[in-house]
Amino acid sequence: VKFNNCAGNKGVRYETNSLDFKVRADGTLYAAHHLQLPPKQLILVVTAWDPQTLARWEAMVRFLVAEKSQHNGHKPKGRKAVPGELVQQQSDTLLPWRQHQSANGLRRQKRDWVIPPINVPENSRGPFPQQLVRIRSDKDKEIHIRYSITGVGADQPPMEVFNIDPVSGRMYVTRPMDREERASYHLRAHAVDMNGNKVENPIDLYIYVIDMNDNRPEFINQVYNGSVDEGSKPGTYVMTVTANDADDGTTANGMVRYRIVTQTPQSPSQNMFTINSETGDIVTVAAGLDREKVQQYIVIVQATDMEGNLNYGLSNTATAIITVTDVNDNPPEFTTSTVRAAGWCNAEQPQKGVRTSVVITRDLTGSLMGQAGSRNWGGMGLLTITCTHSHFSFSQPLGPREKIQHFAGAVDYEMNRAFMLTVMVSNQAPLASGIQMSFQSTAGVTISVTDVNEAPYFPTNHKLIRLEEGVPTGTVLTTFSAVDPDRFMQQAVRYSKLSDPANWLNINATNGQITTAAVLDRESDYIKNNVYEATFLAADNGIPPASGTGTLQIYLIDINDNAPELLPKEAQICEKPNLNVINITAADADIDPNVGPFVFELPSVPSAVRKNWTITRLNGDYAQLSLRIMYLEAGVYDVPIIVTDSGNPPLYNTSVIKVKVCPCDENGDCTTIGAVAAAGLGTGAIIAILICIIILLTMVLLFVVWMKRREKERHTKQLLIDPEDDVRDNILKYDEEGGGEEDQDYDLSQLQQPETMDHVLNKTPGVRRVDERPIGAEPQYPIRPVIPHPGDIGDFINEGLRAADNDPTAPPYDSLLVFDYEGSGSTAGSVSSLNSSSSGDQDYDYLNDWGPRFKKLADMYG
Repeated sequence: VKFNNCAGNKGVRYETNSLDFKVRADGTLYAAHHLQLPPKQLILVVTAWDPQTLARWEAMVRFLVAEKSQHNGHKPKGRKAVPGELVQQQSDTLLPWRQHQSANGLRRQKRDWVIPPINVPENSRGPFPQQLVRIRSDKDKEIHIRYSITGVGADQPPMEVFNIDPVSGRMYVTRPMDREERASYHLRAHAVDMNGNKVENPIDLYIYVIDMNDNRPEFINQVYNGSVDEGSKPGTYVMTVTANDADDGTTANGMVRYRIVTQTPQSPSQNMFTINSETGDIVTVAAGLDREKVQQYIVIVQATDMEGNLNYGLSNTATAIITVTDVNDNPPEFTTSTVRAAGWCNAEQPQKGVRTSVVITRDLTGSLMGQAGSRNWGGMGLLTITCTHSHFSFSQPLGPREKIQHFAGAVDYEMNRAFMLTVMVSNQAPLASGIQMSFQSTAGVTISVTDVNEAPYFPTNHKLIRLEEGVPTGTVLTTFSAVDPDRFMQQAVRYSKLSDPANWLNINATNGQITTAAVLDRESDYIKNNVYEATFLAADNGIPPASGTGTLQIYLIDINDNAPELLPKEAQICEKPNLNVINITAADADIDPNVGPFVFELPSVPSAVRKNWTITRLNGDYAQLSLRIMYLEAGVYDVPIIVTDSGNPPLYNTSVIKVKVCPCDENGDCTTIGAVAAAGLGTGAIIAILICIIILLTMVLLFVVWMKRREKERHTKQLLIDPEDDVRDNILKYDEEGGGEEDQDYDLSQLQQPETMDHVLNKTPGVRRVDERPIGAEPQYPIRPVIPHPGDIGDFINEGLRAADNDPTAPPYDSLLVFDYEGSGSTAGSVSSLNSSSSGDQDYDYLNDWGPRFKKLADMYG
């Protein structure tokens, strides 16, 4: 058996509903053991299932069993021909287990019958249970035998479809069968004695459900859509309709036949189509299909089982909608030979010489008989004009009243005021064979171009100018003027600002002259890559007015207008020279050549600066600041440095760098004390801080010693504390548990069960628990002596109980565990009585009988 699935059959497993056959992983079906097959045919169900998704698929396998051939009239070797062995008995009693006497009469050879299949009609009306067959063994004359059946339908789902009388062997069906639900059952009959011992080998019982015509044919779709070209010849295929019948397809119950019931409309003939009664193929049977007359047919198709017998078969209907498709059998024709039209032009890109224009003209009315929207109906317009500089085209095929919609070339009223065109129209698809007509039609078209107001445009867009930054306010930069393409219209153009991010510019509304409204700064945030960009608007006074935009780009040349700034602003250095230095540089907002190399120098005033510090030049952009003297006290110093750039003229700036001087270790890093000193603290302040730390540590040490002494005194005092010093939930630690109940003089009667709680604790002796407040009067415990006793445990418990009862946050009852007192002594004797050396008269010979594990013990004492 082969199984195909989208996942590639990976991991798919097979199984059968028969114990006699198995399926390998490659789909090979084989017999599990030597067996007798039923005559004619055998039906199995093979199941393929996916262990991951648990999906299951079933297929039915039917074996055709061939009779064994006999050569030269001899019977098959090793088998006797028993009359009636392969045929069911005339009665309903089967003897599947037959015993045959051998020829010599010395031994009996067991031979099993092969039971022919049992046929059960579906939808039986009963009454149920209905007997099918009786099976018996010929050993039932000797012993009492009990019969049973197993398999799907007996002890496997669906359960109890079949059952058997265990004594008589009569097998019954308990309910009506449905072949469409399950077509066959494979059962096994068993015969055992009264003790459950197998008497006979299990026998296979095959039950086949006989099909009845109880299902109508069902069409896959209720509406089928098909198409056929107009003018098709008889016998042209149109579509296929399919109906399925759940009944047995090998019998008349499932054999479906088709026929056409009605056809709408019945033009030009009432029988334009026919259907194959077995396959459901619909074909044309008459000529005369014309889409221009009938565009669609509705055909009612009927499917009937019982091979189409209308008297006995069951029927169902479906609708077939057949659309007649168009073929090119009608060429297009213009209804007029000349057309005059008018339109307008709208120049959008005059600087490139290309103007995309839309012209609305009078309808090009034509006679087109094809289907609207198809290749046979629309035409491809081929336009030829007298001018040589441009050509017209259509955006889509022409319809019967199509309009010219698109110009492919430039159309300008100032250049051409009219066009003479010749329009030729033809179908995209060629004419059908046999049509003796011209496939194209021509017409003359005169297009008059109507002048429209076109927007002014800037000939140079984007316009770029260069100038130095810092020009004064009111400086004339350039004239940014626009051109109006409408030469035949007397119109004035006005200018205005559309976008000026920094508000640096002004424009003359009449002539487009641009002047500065503020100082232009190249270092402004509005400058991108040294370029400032502004947008201006040019609008005419036409009806309706039109406008165009232009962009002006100003490239600003840098001048030295920014002094350098010293970097970094803060630094750190050791109080002794030659350990580390400070690298300094400068930042300038200008660009080359108005930046580095920079000059770093110390001012002459105050004099302490040059006395304590020195600057060493590294290169044009970097220098080093270091101590000149051998030692400088820790602290923070403001060191002024003059930085000069290389501009023309140069600019300088005096910047102050905050230097923290601190003591350093051998690696040149500031120590912790040095960092504090560098923060501005003197030696006296540091000593004061250290003294405070020492005093704090001393106080902590004294507190720890005091706590330990108090703990020691607490152990030397009484075990229990006074009630006024009692703290809730304290844990009392005891160093000694004691030697037992008799070595201390405690009054343990307080731990016994109170006598007044007998109405609650009327239970067997043992550990008891009170989980609710007693109903009776609260017991009166002895009053605690004035002088506390270290062993007064009863008073301690009573005091805790009283405190818990008076606590408003505690539960309304306490869960005091009450334990019975064990007594004043133990009934067990001393463990010293177990001394093994107390007697030597004991006989230990019985240890030899305890096995090898006690051998060593037996050797020592036996």
